[in-house]
Amino acid sequence: MPASVDVVEYGRRRVLVVVGVMLATVLQVLDATIVNVALPTIQGNLGANLNEGTWIITGYIIAAVIIIPLTPWLQTRFGRKRYYVTAILGFTLTSVLCGLAQTFEAEVFFRVLQGLCGGGLLPTGQAILRDTFPPKEIGRSQVLVAIGAIVGPSVGPTLGGILTDQLSWNWVFYINVVPGLFAATILILTLRDPAKPQKIPVDVFGLALLAMGLGSLQYVLNEGERNDWFGDARISSFACVAVLALVGFVVWELFGAKRPIVDLRILGRRTVWAGCLLAMTIGFTLYGSIVITPQFNQGILNFTATMSGESILIRALAILGCTPLVLVFLNRLKLNPRILLGIGFILVAIANCLQAQVTTSQSDFWTFWIPLALGGVGFSQLLAPLSVAVLSTVRGIDTAKASSLLSLSQQLGGSLSTAVLVTMLDRRAAFHQSMLAAGITHANSSVQRILLSAGPEGLQRIYAVVVREANTLAFADAFWMLGLVAFLLAPLVLLIRTQRAAEPVTLAVAE
Repeated sequence: MPASVDVVEYGRRRVLVVVGVMLATVLQVLDATIVNVALPTIQGNLGANLNEGTWIITGYIIAAVIIIPLTPWLQTRFGRKRYYVTAILGFTLTSVLCGLAQTFEAEVFFRVLQGLCGGGLLPTGQAILRDTFPPKEIGRSQVLVAIGAIVGPSVGPTLGGILTDQLSWNWVFYINVVPGLFAATILILTLRDPAKPQKIPVDVFGLALLAMGLGSLQYVLNEGERNDWFGDARISSFACVAVLALVGFVVWELFGAKRPIVDLRILGRRTVWAGCLLAMTIGFTLYGSIVITPQFNQGILNFTATMSGESILIRALAILGCTPLVLVFLNRLKLNPRILLGIGFILVAIANCLQAQVTTSQSDFWTFWIPLALGGVGFSQLLAPLSVAVLSTVRGIDTAKASSLLSLSQQLGGSLSTAVLVTMLDRRAAFHQSMLAAGITHANSSVQRILLSAGPEGLQRIYAVVVREANTLAFADAFWMLGLVAFLLAPLVLLIRTQRAAEPVTLAVAE
């Protein structure tokens, strides 16, 4: 009979485990955004055009999305400690290879490997901290995860801009080496494996369907707007593959597989599936703003990469400042996580609406500090309370299952947000340009003055102003949309149940 072992840690050992997990978490989420700022430089150095260069990001995301739901199976098959430490070391090694790549093809290949290694770091780290702290301190464990999960993407553009401007693009990858090795060393020495590996068979058919479905879906979301969506035969084909593969995967895992590689039955718990919807909403609003803010800052306001990153850093600092308060609310005051979630979504909605109001072509660096800071306060009240609400209802291996589904939902929300916003920016810019151009006639006194003073070049000046203002209005529309999504989906918090599971926090360990 397997012995039941309490995996809670105390004292110095707990501190070391937390440090190792936090480093690994920050590295993974940081890498999802740090490359964005350096992408134009990487494309230029490796001789890739814009469409090709995006695969440096797309390849990583597709690989990460595929591996995230597999992490519970990988932990069971190889052992949590072995899988986690191996993933950290693999992520570190592939980071070096990405920095050393001399060709575009090699860069994309190593980025895919990096995504396969790094995709499972966040959900596995979340499960580790969930089991490292006693049940009464679950809020503290998830606040620590939230710091890395939210601050990392916010700091990424800042750090990426500084490294690219001051050193070279290679350093956005080399920066992972020392923290990665340090985290792996700490965890090798301190992390306890809650259960011995089990030699369970591989659900090959389910794995193939999952890879095809999520990979195709991610490709459609990333490449759809660039290729005219369903007007392109390739996008339509991948969309069909995604739908058929994902439907087939769900049917197979629920009714066909003897040992499913992803246990979808956990979604039968209302709090888990509602939590996944909320995680997708968080990913939509968080990553959506991270994607469009640098584009507006650098494309319209002519900020440097460093300045663009520093503006987002304002939100990260607000998150760090408010996180201790969230811990007090959850642990000491025992505030219902649903209250914090509701307040958080409302604050994020207000912050995006305020940012839309001040989005003009004449804005300066400090114009956005109030909405960015307010958004940071809102985001600080989202991930940790959501994790507490969901993970407090599960135990054992179900912790890893719920964590991986939450991470997958957040990643898919970010990918959906990117696809929607890129499409929206293109189409709203075209709409505003046509509306503004309709007012450019010879009867307009301002147009007459420009043509008289500038001659033939006046038309070019007028056209440049129209394009700039149309793009600015499109970015404002995008922020309005992000605010509306956060506001409309806030009532989903009412679906969350906050009762705690009755079982003690123990995992079976074979003698």
